Amino acid sequence: MSIAITLHVLSAVIWVGGMFFAYMALRPVAASLLEPPMRTTLWRDTFNRFFPWVWAAVILLLVTGYWMLFKKFGGMAHAPLYVHVMNGLGLVMMAIYLHVFFAPFRRMKQAISAQDWPEAGRRLGQIRMLIGINLIIGLVVVAVASGGAYLIV
Repeated sequence: MSIAITLHVLSAVIWVGGMFFAYMALRPVAASLLEPPMRTTLWRDTFNRFFPWVWAAVILLLVTGYWMLFKKFGGMAHAPLYVHVMNGLGLVMMAIYLHVFFAPFRRMKQAISAQDWPEAGRRLGQIRMLIGINLIIGLVVVAVASGGAYLIV
């Protein structure tokens, strides 16, 4: 169980922390200093490095989360409400990430290859909005995970 919780927490920290850094630190600096061709290229290259870590995090979160769910609670029927909240919100986050990866990110890369900077910027705007939503959900999940046993019965 200690291995599962450690991998689970590290995966959440990597994913949510990465989104926090990207949204709160890198995004405003890139927007203020770089013209669209450089800005969208920076984000493409940043996401190319970050998204494999998110894939690993998603897989580990699912494996370790369900491992702990069945090992500790014997399944969903016996899990407390905060575990159901974490599970549901985590699945929503994963669905948003899959959409980002397979739709606007792919289209942004295509637009950059075609040097269609307005389209690349539009797709980056979609990604920014979705990552912002995922960041808020992720912070809620962290709050539920850390205090849910005490806050939600």
